[in-house]
Parts: sequence; structure tokens; C-alpha cells
Amino acid sequence: MSDNWIVQNLQNALDTWNAKITEIWSLVLTSPKDFKGGGIWTAIENVNSAVQAIGLALLVLFFVIGVVKTCGSFAEVKKPEHAVKLFVRFILAKAVITNGMELMLTLFNIVQSTIGTIMTSAGLETATQTVLPDEMVTAIENCGFWESIPLWAVTLIGGLFITVMSFIMILTVYGRFFKLYMYTALAPIPLSTFAGEPTQNVGKSFFKSYCAVCLEGAVIVLACLIFSLFVTSPPMVATDASPVTMTWAYIGELIFNMLVLVGTVKMSDRIIREMMGL
Repeated sequence: MSDNWIVQNLQNALDTWNAKITEIWSLVLTSPKDFKGGGIWTAIENVNSAVQAIGLALLVLFFVIGVVKTCGSFAEVKKPEHAVKLFVRFILAKAVITNGMELMLTLFNIVQSTIGTIMTSAGLETATQTVLPDEMVTAIENCGFWESIPLWAVTLIGGLFITVMSFIMILTVYGRFFKLYMYTALAPIPLSTFAGEPTQNVGKSFFKSYCAVCLEGAVIVLACLIFSLFVTSPPMVATDASPVTMTWAYIGELIFNMLVLVGTVKMSDRIIREMMGL
């Protein structure tokens, strides 16, 4: 690394960005069962088991409500076709509640396979590192004291923006895990609504929302892939420009691309929900 303070400041900011991008690439392929050693998943399993009792109680309630609203009289309930239909609905709803974690984990693994396919098809299985162009480093190192003063301001502001955006990116990915855990822990309650025909839309909406959270990983990966392609073709550096102009132009375009990436990742939930019509 260069001994120049300005170059070091910029490179340190880029190192933070590269580290967070690399962490994101590994996190989007990590299962909730393995995240942070699996300790969180164990706690979520315990919560889910405790909430199952509430879900089974609600199952009976929603089943009775469904019978009352869908059958005009008790005579209709006694009809074999109605009785079988209600019985099958009740059994399936109970199975969904008791096996909800396995079902949700299966859906997650399907989405993870899709994400892995996207990464393999794009030919980028690792994060592309963002580095300073050699010609810009040389121009900065050749600056005198007075000429380097405006560069300090440019690099301080640019480095701060890059560092902040890197943490926003990683927080968004961590937030996805929080949502996955919350959906899994409380799943028995919304899943119990499948017991009644009038309330089944709640359960359907729950599954759609959960799938949307899972698919956020695909949007994050695609956004990072597009950004990686920008990084492999870095902004053109005008070698005949002054070091300040050269640095400002490079940092400005780099920050713009980063802002687009961060904005896309932050809106991944909205993008998926619009695609799914939620």
C-alpha cells in the first residue's frame, strides 16, 4: 500500500466496502440454521414449538368459524362430501402448523438454489474487489503540500460516504435474517387460518410475504452482480486532468454506482412485492 495519507484513506474506505461486499456474498447463501453458528435457530425452534400450542387452539377456532360461515345448516355438515372436505381441510391445516418450520426451510432452500444458479450463470462466484486505479495513485503521490489540501477534503468526504454505505448494505442483509427468524417463530399463528375457508387468505398472504423475504436474496445478488460488472470496468481516469479533478471524478462516479446498489438493496423487499403483486 502507498505511504501517502490520501491514498491510504481512500483505500481503507474501499477495503471496508470490499469486506462488507464479501460478507454479503457469503451471507446470502447461508441458511438460517447455520447463521451465527446455529444458536439463533435453536432459540427460534423453541419459540415455534411454544407458539404451536396457540396455533392449534386457533386452528379449532378458525375451523368452527369456517364451518359456520360455509355451511347454511347442520344438515349440510352431515353430507358426506361436505364432511370429507372439512375433515381434509382440518388435517392439512394441522399438518401445516406442526411441520411449518420444515416447510418454510424447504421454500428457503429452493430460493437459495435459485440464487446459486444466478451466481454460477453470471460467472461471478466471488465478490469483485474495488481498487484505486494506478494512474490516480501516482498522480496523488506526486502532489505537493498545497495541492494536496483540497484532495484531503475530497477523500475525507468520499471515504466517509463509502464507509457509511458499506454498513447500510450489511445491515440490510442482516435485517433479512431478522425477518426470516420472525416469520419462522410466529408461523403457527397465521398458518392456523388455513383451517377455515373464510380466513385462509391470511395464511396465503403469510406464505407470499415469506417467499418475498426469501427472494430478497436474489435481488441483492443481482444488484451486487451488476455493481461487480461496473467495478470490472472502472470509471475512466483523465490522466491529463489535475489530481483534484481526477480524484473527484473517480470518487463521484464510484459513489453514484454505490448509491444505486445500496438503493436497490434497500428496496429489494418492495421490488419483490411488486413482482408478486403483494
